Amino acid sequence: MSVSQKSGIRFAARHPTDGEDLRLSEIVDPHALRASLWALVPSERPGACATPEVRAKVLAVLKAANAAGRKAAEAMLFEDGGGLLCAARISALQDELIRAIYDFALQHRFAAPNLSAGERMAILAVGGYGRGTLAPGSDIDLLFLLPYKQTALGEQVAEYLLYLLWDLGLKVGHATRSVEESVRLSETDFTIRTAILERRLVCGDAELFTELGRRFDAEVVEGTGRAFIAAKLAERDARHAKGGDTRYLVEPNVKEGKGGLRDLHTLFWIAKDHYRVDTRDALVAAGVFSRREGQIFGKAEDFLWAVRCHMHFLTGKAEERLSFDIQPEIAARLGYTSHPGLTDVERFMKHYFLIAKDVGDLTGIFCAALEEEKAKDVPGLRGFVQSLRRRSRAIPGTLSFLVDNGRITVADRQVFAKDPVNLLRIFKLAAVHRLEYHPDALKLIRRSLRLIDNDLRNNREANSLLIDVLTDREDPAFHLRRMNEAGVLGRFVPDFGKIVAMMQFNMYHHYTVDEHLLRSIAELTKLERGNLGGELPVTSGFISTIRDRVPLYVALLIHDIAKGRPEDHSIAGAEIAEELCPRLGLDAGETELVAWLVRDHLVMSMVAQQRDLNDRKTIRDFAARVQTLDRLKLLTILTVCDIRAVGPGVWNGWKGQLIRTLYAETEPMLTGGYSESSRSQRTEAAKAELRARLSTWDAAERDAAVDQHYQNYFLSVPLEEQARQAEFVRASDAAGRSFATMAHTDRFRGVTEITVLAADHPRLLSLIAGGCASAGANIADAQIFTMTDGRALDIVTLNREFAEDADELRRAERIARTIESLLNGREAMPALIARRRAPRTSPSFAFPPRIDIHNELSNRLTVLEVEGLDRPGLLADLTGAISDLSLDIRSAHISTYGEKVVDVFYVTDLLGMKVTGEGRGERIRRRLLAVFEDPDGELSSPSVKPTPVAFGFVS
Repeated sequence: MSVSQKSGIRFAARHPTDGEDLRLSEIVDPHALRASLWALVPSERPGACATPEVRAKVLAVLKAANAAGRKAAEAMLFEDGGGLLCAARISALQDELIRAIYDFALQHRFAAPNLSAGERMAILAVGGYGRGTLAPGSDIDLLFLLPYKQTALGEQVAEYLLYLLWDLGLKVGHATRSVEESVRLSETDFTIRTAILERRLVCGDAELFTELGRRFDAEVVEGTGRAFIAAKLAERDARHAKGGDTRYLVEPNVKEGKGGLRDLHTLFWIAKDHYRVDTRDALVAAGVFSRREGQIFGKAEDFLWAVRCHMHFLTGKAEERLSFDIQPEIAARLGYTSHPGLTDVERFMKHYFLIAKDVGDLTGIFCAALEEEKAKDVPGLRGFVQSLRRRSRAIPGTLSFLVDNGRITVADRQVFAKDPVNLLRIFKLAAVHRLEYHPDALKLIRRSLRLIDNDLRNNREANSLLIDVLTDREDPAFHLRRMNEAGVLGRFVPDFGKIVAMMQFNMYHHYTVDEHLLRSIAELTKLERGNLGGELPVTSGFISTIRDRVPLYVALLIHDIAKGRPEDHSIAGAEIAEELCPRLGLDAGETELVAWLVRDHLVMSMVAQQRDLNDRKTIRDFAARVQTLDRLKLLTILTVCDIRAVGPGVWNGWKGQLIRTLYAETEPMLTGGYSESSRSQRTEAAKAELRARLSTWDAAERDAAVDQHYQNYFLSVPLEEQARQAEFVRASDAAGRSFATMAHTDRFRGVTEITVLAADHPRLLSLIAGGCASAGANIADAQIFTMTDGRALDIVTLNREFAEDADELRRAERIARTIESLLNGREAMPALIARRRAPRTSPSFAFPPRIDIHNELSNRLTVLEVEGLDRPGLLADLTGAISDLSLDIRSAHISTYGEKVVDVFYVTDLLGMKVTGEGRGERIRRRLLAVFEDPDGELSSPSVKPTPVAFGFVS
């Protein structure tokens, strides 16, 4: 019989699933486990169990029990889906392993079944393990509690136990302290205090455990609740800030992220310390939550535990980040299936974010209520109206709402029932008076959402109030976010409700759709207030001239409102706008404008990043689509705000420059300032300007510098760059260099340009791209020019990596040396690409490649548009394949959207003509598809592609 059994103290875990059948007998059989261990005892003589052989056998028994128990827990998780049940089962399994080791150690390993008063020990589970819940990969936090100082026997038992647990592959955090030390350290260290707050006796001396509890409550907890609450709230805020202060990241941290399990833990820590309760039912009984809110909280907790347990089982480690790599498998494990417009993983993640929203909302209300309660005598939330009236002031013009400590709150509980329009009016008043929201008001709003019906949706005043909040001059995104989190925005605009918490399964978008829309509103506000003048000089310059401010804000709020539908979200969104805008009070002209902005909200970004802005037909076609200067300004603003709200690092100076260029080229065409001069006239004018810039040169050198370029160079390259490149070419020729490079940084545009002068070569651009890829550099743009003497002058634009110009120039020098090594054969591209650590990609993304060939987008060139899954060396392989097809690349425009790449090449045949003929087009498609579908044998691959495949004759 075990020591703990002898003394009559078997402390079962206080699992949060009490009352439910944990089926622990299927997880571990304590009696069978002990019988197996006891059977290993060779004899009763002292030291018989101290041999390495016996220890190895003990470890084998424990490993088998641990593996079998976890396997059973995983099977039950699939069977009943209970996340909390799974966590409780693994915790119970851990309890039995520790108890068995402890009993075996005392009775057989150290032969000390009867302990003296000084040798007494209690083994406590603390922290998360103390709550009676463990994920498969969770740390096991133990406190070896002593009456006084450590004894030799106590140290031996603790060491024996810990080493066996470590050998089982478990992560164990531990401390050995006396009762006095535990109390003293808890008084000054909130981390230790929090851990001991959730103490639970696993085995050992019950009196020690009781003594610690008595002294902890009396000496640590009593009278220090305010300091503890403040510390926990500060800790929560710091954790949220570290994680980006949003619960809508598309790769959330299930444990530490906002709206994750740690928010629940914070709630329970404070609840246990302040209310002296540690269950949801007790919080409901205390009036903190309604019964329905308690149920919501319970479901959220169970769901998050299920996700976390599945993540640990799947990865075999304590994986807390729900990354793209594992989202599909977790969705499948939880039983999600695809629906029209939403994949199984997108449906799963939408559910996750809705759960995280519930956790965040309820936890926020709880913590804010406690924060308020520091100034109250009334416990809980009971009697809140009476206590608030004593400290509140009226808001001019309304009897329904009050201001309490800078927060808007309700005058009585019937405010919304008496007039449902108040559900919108409260946000308008908060915006006008620059107020935060009292948690009691938010709670009452959530409990009143059923009042939002079609009558309210069609109420003119209610819709006008929404427009007022949306177009607030100070901080509309803040109030819209509160409206969204309270559930009002999604109920009042049902189509918006459909995209609440919706994610898109790709690596480009960082936030859920609704969060992205609200962040785009915040970007527009910053633009209007003049906060972005340094980054966005052109847009900031004309933002004050915008007359259609309301349509712009409405369009920005709903531009992605149709995401998750089978049809194109831009077209479906325009249809929603045509129906919604009249309801919001917009007239016919404003409605048409909003619908157009939503329908074409991606056009400017696409043209700027994927088309040749030096091609006049590109500008003409874009101007024909925009039609007016006012529309151009509105679309520019919407495009800028949309891109900036996608996520950190998505907007950069290069994208800003492309949009500025497109705006600058289109504006004169819409205002009548555009001159339709011939190409030859513009070429001669450009040559004259270059000659004037080189006026200090010798006449013969000046003429040679001008005559060494063809027409397309003068029509594509700005004068400043022409002059700089002329100096570069002259210096290279004087030095007798056959290969030369020049680097130029542009901090404002966020790019570095590398100009390469070399003997023309069919695969020169491929080798340049390979050299860049081997250095991890991202090519944003490339211009390819052949000079009249047969040399090539290629200009490659790289996205900037370093803040300092000196670092950028050193990187450019390394890339230049690599390109030269590739050209002269000292380096092979496959080896270079292999040495470069591959960027994070996921096989989970299924994106079929697409090849489009356009002859209508340019008057003189054929446009190849290539979409597919990105990988290292892809651009080198694509340009090499285009060379195999006997095509000349005139310019390349590279856009990356997370895992997807869109590369656009302006090409001609070897005679400088457009590529025509159905057979030729099919060869091009076949060859470029092979780059994605069968990369073996491409330029970045060590193998060789068969000639018929390389030239596109067969697939």
